[in-house]
Formats: sequence, C-alpha cells, structure tokens
Amino acid sequence: MNMAARIVVQPRLERLRGFVTSFAELLNTGSREEEILEAGGALLAGLVSRDDWLPDEYARPSSDGYRQYLLHCDSRERFSVVSFVWGPGQGTPIHDHRVWGLVGVLRGAEQVETFRHRHDGELEQFGAADYLDEGEVDAFSPRTGDIHRVSNARPHEPSISIHVYGGNIGAVERATYDLQGNSKRFISGYANTTQPNIWDRSK
Repeated sequence: MNMAARIVVQPRLERLRGFVTSFAELLNTGSREEEILEAGGALLAGLVSRDDWLPDEYARPSSDGYRQYLLHCDSRERFSVVSFVWGPGQGTPIHDHRVWGLVGVLRGAEQVETFRHRHDGELEQFGAADYLDEGEVDAFSPRTGDIHRVSNARPHEPSISIHVYGGNIGAVERATYDLQGNSKRFISGYANTTQPNIWDRSK
C-alpha cells in the first residue's frame, strides 16, 4: 500500500536569528527608551507578521495555565525574547514588569487591561481594555505605566504572543497585585530548559 510521505516543514529560525541580531544592534546604538520601543516595535512587527518560524515545542499550551518559553536572552541580559502561549480562558493576574516591554501577537488575539494606583493605594483600571490581533504590537514601560492583566481573547483556541523585555524577565523580581493594591513578590522563571538553536546555519 502506497502512503503519501508526510511533509515536515522546518521552522524558519533565520527569522528569529535576524530579529535577535537587529535588536542587539539597536541597543548598541545607545538609543533612548522611547527610540528603542519605537524601532524595536517595528522589528517585532516584522517578526510576528510571518508565522513560520516558531518551533512547535515553544508553542504548546498547557491545561495548567499559560506558558512562558524563553526563546533568547542577550548575553549581557539587556533583553530577552519570550513566547507566551495561552490556552482558552487563560490569563495572568494583575502584575508589573520593572523593565520596558514589547508584545506582538503571532497567533490568535489578546486582551490587555491596564491598571494604576489611586491616591489611596488601591488599583483602578486605566482606560478600556485593549485587544491585540495577529500582527499587532504594543509597548509598555514603568515610566508610563506597566501594571496590567493579560488574557487570551479567543475563547475556544490557543493564542501566542512574542514578548521582548529590557532584561532577563524570568529572573527579574516583580509583583502581582490585588485590587486593594496589596502586592506579592514573584520571579516568573521559564517553562523550558532549552532554547531554539538559532545559530546553526548548516541546514
């Protein structure tokens, strides 16, 4: 019996390699944060405009909660690139970052709710919830407000977003919050112990 051969499409890791290289070059210019977010956001938009480069092992959802996979960390920990994989109905608690960040949606959609402290210390939602669709990019910074809650905007399927942070985000001490403004320290870490090998050009 003849069986059609299964076609295995290799991820186009050169796209991630090119992004990492270009982002490092951007930081080498000594640009101000506003310039990094603007130019870096354009680089990230280019990366998430093509969905053919993320390996399957860094795109797997889990029924236990969202997954945060490290794709690359700069050798000087100036920036990190992370894939967030959201199963249906999954999201984060309200949390901060302590570093600047960029978010680009690769698959699906995200809902982002932004919060700020009131004078009495409690939290209030700031503005309406934002929705990011595939290919869209958002930025945040402690300077302008980096407290938010993120969730999968697709109720019946996973969503994936690519995040870039101004540090090794899995090692940054941060905080979650309740609406009364009470904080709880956390360090997120990562769901994976290996990273994509973006430096092998032999294939």
